[in-house]
Amino acid sequence: MLVVAGEALMDVFDAGATATGLTLDARIGGSPYNVALGLARLGQPVRFLGAVSTGWMGERLMQAMRDEGIDTASVVRTAKPTSMCMIGLDAQGVPCYDFVGADGADRQLPSHAITAVPSAVQALHIGSYTAVVPPISASLRQLVEQLQGQALISYDPNVRLIVEPQLEVWRDTLAHMVPRTQLLKVSEEDLSLLFPGVPVAELASRWLALGAGWVVVTRGGDGASAWHPTAGLCDTGPVPVKVVDTVGAGDTFQAALLTWLAENGQLSPNGVASMKAEDCGAALRFAARAAAITCSRRGADLPRRAELR
Repeated sequence: MLVVAGEALMDVFDAGATATGLTLDARIGGSPYNVALGLARLGQPVRFLGAVSTGWMGERLMQAMRDEGIDTASVVRTAKPTSMCMIGLDAQGVPCYDFVGADGADRQLPSHAITAVPSAVQALHIGSYTAVVPPISASLRQLVEQLQGQALISYDPNVRLIVEPQLEVWRDTLAHMVPRTQLLKVSEEDLSLLFPGVPVAELASRWLALGAGWVVVTRGGDGASAWHPTAGLCDTGPVPVKVVDTVGAGDTFQAALLTWLAENGQLSPNGVASMKAEDCGAALRFAARAAAITCSRRGADLPRRAELR
């Protein structure tokens, strides 16, 4: 089983003005939730670990997880409200964002909740802002330490400055996770925020030296690159697709990488360490195809396994 820990929230889109205000379109989201959804749709047994509100929006999140086959046995319920990412357009059509959730349910995961993680877990994925905001960040760090050497650790910083604007907080968390992570996936966009002007290859080399097992950098429309201690550098180009939007593409890529490792018997620290160049290339191509499908349709509508055959 795979465990994904972090936030499940509502992305709330401006759907247009009305005579008395606005129409809002709320959709289930959150980077870790999207990864869990992607794994479930790709046929992987996955459990979500996080805190979800007992309110009506929290109930909708729980129903969505059950509908998609995501195991909710490790979900903690709280009376705190569901966090919301508010998304609108300015006069020029450029997206603008606001975040409601400084004391949201998704931050409330207590340290004792990690005891609900099954002993047979093969991999743990964490990422995005719940890895940097307390109190959940402390619980996730505790869980990462608990699973060292036992399960594959997967991490995606997925920087969200609208939630935590201090870049140093994100850098510190990344520095903590690098030597504890076997699959480090990070976008080129995030790297440009965190380490402006530093070549990606230099960062990857530095992180491998510090103990990261496999460093994967997504480049948007330019494909992806990966660095491995023994397999070396591997690149894959973009999959041609008519892009509708890129919402959820990075989370799809992450879920697909984990799925490829699981399907090929390499979903473990030793499995990642033993990867060959051909393995790295095959995994990147599989993930790129999955992400392209998500880009071809509206919102975080992640693909199912049959779509990748």
